Amino acid sequence: MYHRSVLLNESMEALAIRPDGIYVDATYGGGGHSREILKRLTSGRLVGFDQDAQAFENRIDDPNLTMVHSNFRHIKNFLRLYNALPVDGILADLGISSYQIDSGERGFSTRFEGDLDMRMDKRQKTDARQVVNEYSEEKLRELFRNYGEVDHPGKAASMIVSARKDRPIETTSELVALLKPNATWGKEHKYMAQIFQALRIEVNQELEALKEFLTQSVEVLATGGRLVVISYHSLEDKLVKNFFRAGNWSGEVEKDFYGNALVPLQVMNRKPIVAGEAEISENPRARSARLRVAKKI
Repeated sequence: MYHRSVLLNESMEALAIRPDGIYVDATYGGGGHSREILKRLTSGRLVGFDQDAQAFENRIDDPNLTMVHSNFRHIKNFLRLYNALPVDGILADLGISSYQIDSGERGFSTRFEGDLDMRMDKRQKTDARQVVNEYSEEKLRELFRNYGEVDHPGKAASMIVSARKDRPIETTSELVALLKPNATWGKEHKYMAQIFQALRIEVNQELEALKEFLTQSVEVLATGGRLVVISYHSLEDKLVKNFFRAGNWSGEVEKDFYGNALVPLQVMNRKPIVAGEAEISENPRARSARLRVAKKI
């Protein structure tokens, strides 16, 4: 296992697992959450999704587990294919795994040398190198502002466009060396993390995939089924919060002629569940985790 599961006990409690139920781990990763779900099943089923082929190295040998090599944005089609509808609970632990961050070869890390890749699924064509070297200055500026919430995104975009005129920017270390001087002193790591986050979200179309996943989750859940999502940055968390509250991306609840709220989900926790200090001390990644729970009405 290469990923320490965040909010493990809290997510299991939120799923309210039945031994004979059908559940989905939409982000299998290192298999930590899946392992705990399987412990609680007898005649039930678990379908695990992951677009990263390396996650399959962590496959758990259990007859109740079905693995799907796909992005969770295709959850409805695959659950239909495997005759696993409707489901009683869905768990999604968003973001990237500890292995991906701590390994330079995938291009996700600001600390290690690696190609500018950042693809979760190696089968897709667009990588971070293409984004950095082919996007217009205006598009890069929008990317850094909207997906990375970077200070002075125009300056970063301008520096990239100017540098790539001489030669392409090929590696993570080249990008860090170029943009790090643009950061506020003492906040270089945070600045580069924001740059890398923006590129990763764009390469993998993460927010679009999340929207499709949330919409389809309502369609595949049984009445009373639980949807549990752990997010790590405000862009993800805002989408989840608004969708749980209103069934749309604005968060504004629509009502029928009689004033009844037209919402597909019941929010189970008004405030997100966060990790305690003990977990954070063992796993710093848990510090930014926000767990939200909703039940299909």
